[in-house]
Amino acid sequence: MCGGFSLRFYRNLPRFVMLATLAVILVVGSFVMSAILTAVVKRLAARAGFVAHPQADRYHRSVVPLGGGIAIFAALSVVILAAAAAVKFLIVPGQLRWLTERTGVEPTHFLAKTDQLAIIWLCAFVLFLLGLWDDKKRLGPFLKLAVQFTVAIVAAAFGQVRVELFIQNTAVTSALSAVWIVLIINAFNFLDNMDGAAAGIALIAGSILFTAAATSSQILVGGLALVFIGALLGFLVFNFPPAKIFMGDAGSLVVGFFVALLTLRTTYYHEAQSGQWYSVFMPLVVMAVPLYDFISVTLLRISQGKSPLVGDTQHFSHRLKRRGLTETQTVLTLYLTTLCTGLGATFLYQVSLFGAILIFAQTIMILCIIAVLETGIKDDDSRS
Repeated sequence: MCGGFSLRFYRNLPRFVMLATLAVILVVGSFVMSAILTAVVKRLAARAGFVAHPQADRYHRSVVPLGGGIAIFAALSVVILAAAAAVKFLIVPGQLRWLTERTGVEPTHFLAKTDQLAIIWLCAFVLFLLGLWDDKKRLGPFLKLAVQFTVAIVAAAFGQVRVELFIQNTAVTSALSAVWIVLIINAFNFLDNMDGAAAGIALIAGSILFTAAATSSQILVGGLALVFIGALLGFLVFNFPPAKIFMGDAGSLVVGFFVALLTLRTTYYHEAQSGQWYSVFMPLVVMAVPLYDFISVTLLRISQGKSPLVGDTQHFSHRLKRRGLTETQTVLTLYLTTLCTGLGATFLYQVSLFGAILIFAQTIMILCIIAVLETGIKDDDSRS
């Protein structure tokens, strides 16, 4: 038995090494691209006056350049479009046949997905323009929601960014997926309230979802996740506390869309390994902390007679900061809680019902710890 395993391992070693090499190239390439573009945008934004000024409903107390979203979107676009061009003009015609032979990947599979990839990129581009416009002109929340829902419906119906959930009706799954996309977009828009929060949590979520995609042998989804991870890492070099640049809505809307994309396009149900339906709830467990922040802040604002769409300083991160934590400690707390729920989620597809109940219970207890940390804090929107 050991000998058979060893033989299979060595036979698959060249493929594993090649795929690992490609993965490193994607991450490093998008990281370098993002870091360089962020540095350039930071300088240009400061010179052009494209900056975030201190406000009563924001925590920062200094002028910080905006435009990090430009660098994130540009890095994602360059790497994704370059990879798509390489597949179409080099790999599919057979000029890189040695690559396909060593990786075992069928190039026509990627070619069939180019239309979907183009739709996904166009949807992200529209959200990027919407966010950039909002960063400059402060658009109304209802216009932003209308555009977000339009983009989400197009992505779900035509870009195949939807989850089946064992439902055969495409219209129903597209509608449910569109609601989920808008929810995640706004969850990350809410999370962009402190240095490094939105980008770091998206990085952790993307890494967890990459492991799920890799387990399912989803090369395309895994590749998108790696490019996304690299782009976020490059931006975090300048956004980790104390931030030297903010991503703005141009970044948070795109980041939220890509996280939603990964949650919907990743396969979680492995009938051969577990056959259990509850593995489809992995995205909910991975996104537990961002959703907790979004839901709790929304309910809090409504209970105070305020619009849930108007920003303030009542987020989980702000509450922790008022507890006496530094910005770095606050962001690291967010990272660790997200990582705790995400690691539990990775086992959902291979555990029994009892194990799944334990994972769900653990997630709820982590959220309860967050609630305990918030207890007793007097809310004051005017303070950071």
